[in-house]
Amino acid sequence: MSPPASTFRRRRSAPIPEIPIVARPGEALVWTDGACQGNPGPGGWAAIVVVEGADHVELSGGEPHTTNNRMEYMAALEGLRSLPAASVACIVTDSRLMLDSMTKWIHGWKKKGWKTASGDPVKNQDLVTALEAEIGRHADVRWHWVKGHETGAEHAHKALNDRADRLAVAAAKVAAGQA
Repeated sequence: MSPPASTFRRRRSAPIPEIPIVARPGEALVWTDGACQGNPGPGGWAAIVVVEGADHVELSGGEPHTTNNRMEYMAALEGLRSLPAASVACIVTDSRLMLDSMTKWIHGWKKKGWKTASGDPVKNQDLVTALEAEIGRHADVRWHWVKGHETGAEHAHKALNDRADRLAVAAAKVAAGQA
């Protein structure tokens, strides 16, 4: 895994929109997204960490040559890394691939020596194992999938999902030298 070309951290005290996902007591919500200009190409990741009673934190970074899936994993990884050890967190993602990788497929991959059901090597194994290790550093990490790029006022999650997307796209542009 190559290190991010750049990482940005911002504290934001601006109010955040109402969140339809109910955080458990003491649980951080970590909204994540990844983006890529070309696939592979310059990519960016973003995580918005929301903890009740604290300013939310926006994290983003990028790499000059990567894939959108790698950036999705990086967003979750860096979001969790920003939390103190033994935290309780919920990763909110629009990546079904990442969610299924971490909640369904990882156990079979490990049993098969990091091979998929078709016998191919698991893509992004370095990030999957790094994310698994980071999850192990915390008291509890759960996953919540949201439909990305949803339209309509009835989708209250749209604001934070869109914000994570905009941050990831901006980081991809920085990685591409366009910003």
